[in-house]
Amino acid sequence: MSPTQQRSTDHSAILTAYRHDAHKFTGTPHGAGKQTLDGVPVNRSVPFGADSDAAALSRPHGKPEQTVEAHATHYRLSLLTGQTQYDREEIPQSTLENELLLETNPTTLHESWLTTDIASSFNESVYYPYTSLKYHTLLVAALVSNYRAGHEFSDLSLIVDPPGEIVPHRTVYYNPHFGLRIDAETNNRPAATVGRQPSRSWASVWAQLGSHPLRTDSNENEMVLDANLRRIRSWSTALQYLEEFFEVFER
Repeated sequence: MSPTQQRSTDHSAILTAYRHDAHKFTGTPHGAGKQTLDGVPVNRSVPFGADSDAAALSRPHGKPEQTVEAHATHYRLSLLTGQTQYDREEIPQSTLENELLLETNPTTLHESWLTTDIASSFNESVYYPYTSLKYHTLLVAALVSNYRAGHEFSDLSLIVDPPGEIVPHRTVYYNPHFGLRIDAETNNRPAATVGRQPSRSWASVWAQLGSHPLRTDSNENEMVLDANLRRIRSWSTALQYLEEFFEVFER
């Protein structure tokens, strides 16, 4: 954990980040979502403009239009399979709420979002069904964590961390082989700056990494994965695709 994280003791902004899109789990419009859940505040505005910045990483600006005619729900479509990822019968509402919304320890909540399968089943927007609510939320939390520490967006980088290392609220993707973090401190790890302002820049940022965590020189599946990651512009879509790819083609 960086010194700036250690100095920050206000957890309310981080908790708000993880709970700000609770209404999407029930398909409720943003303005009509509940304000509390078992006494816990949910669906509140995220400070520092982190929600809109994270949205800009994965969705285009302007008035949205439906991109998949036969799909108009918050149940995510898989970029890998093209199938809807949600089964209401398999995910009890109480499990969803307890794991992802009602937990009060910020570090535990981050770990829950980082490892959840439930949130992977939902998209950021019905207009962009391949986006991921899970990774949008993790990106929001990472931006909140950095912004409240005094960093600007242009200070940040996408950083590759070794297995076993998770930085609270800044690690946005993790598997047993490597992690990906949004942070201003690279610690001499492979990294690429995220740009001057938030945009759908995943493909270009991924391509600029000095060293990739994928075995593109010896593993055919990972060569395909890398090639596709260099085509995807949306951050949450790319991170979710990375997760799904490893689940299907685990090395």
